[in-house]
Amino acid sequence: MASATAFTATPTPLPGDVRLMHVTANLLFVLAAVALALLLVNWIARQPAFALRSIRIVGDVTRNSASTIRANAAPKLAGNFFTTDLNADRRAFQAVPWVREAVVRRIWPNRLEVRLEEHRAVAVWGKDATADKLVNSFGEVFEANLGDVEDDSLPTLNGPDGSAPQLLAMLGRLKPVFERLDMHVDALSLSGRGSWRTELDSGAEVELGRGTDDEVVERSERFVGSVTQVISRYQRPLEYADLRHHDGYAVRLKGITTVIPKAKEQKH
Repeated sequence: MASATAFTATPTPLPGDVRLMHVTANLLFVLAAVALALLLVNWIARQPAFALRSIRIVGDVTRNSASTIRANAAPKLAGNFFTTDLNADRRAFQAVPWVREAVVRRIWPNRLEVRLEEHRAVAVWGKDATADKLVNSFGEVFEANLGDVEDDSLPTLNGPDGSAPQLLAMLGRLKPVFERLDMHVDALSLSGRGSWRTELDSGAEVELGRGTDDEVVERSERFVGSVTQVISRYQRPLEYADLRHHDGYAVRLKGITTVIPKAKEQKH
């Protein structure tokens, strides 16, 4: 019996132009599917069901009520649940007075949640009391209505632009120093040349001079440690002190003068 021999047919390669046609057709199909999906998503995203219906305010809302915050920020919001720009929304809420930081997130299907952190005012900024500028606990200068501040004893800080953090840090170090005199720092200023000056709640003014923060604090501590003896001796309140001298300081006590009056001219 003759044995059968099996033969395997080798596929004939498609011509190059046919392969190119298949690849092109597949690519066009994929592009069409993607375009259709995008149109569908865009159509769904524009449906009224996804329009922003409510804004939930959480976090620190001591200075502003939730309704006031919404009224200030809502007109600046644009888009719906899918299209709204969260970064732009965050800036809109941070533009509300007293708001320091806002974190905005979407809540399915048509809400926003806004977590707020408010400024905590610790000082007034600048010599112009009508400028409505305050310093918060982070040393940041912000604008707000000074009439909203309940604490009338906030100190005033004044210095070059960008120096608020340095002034706030120095205030924190000098406060306990002058409290040993039963006095509180009402104002602290830093000149453009780096010279420090403070005004106390007693009305006394103290020129602290220049130097590193440590040098200024150390100079102030030496002054406070010895001036009490001068005040006790004369029983007069401190009016002015100048610590810019190398070997000591100059003081002026209320009611005591160191100026020698000119002698009256003798008549000839």
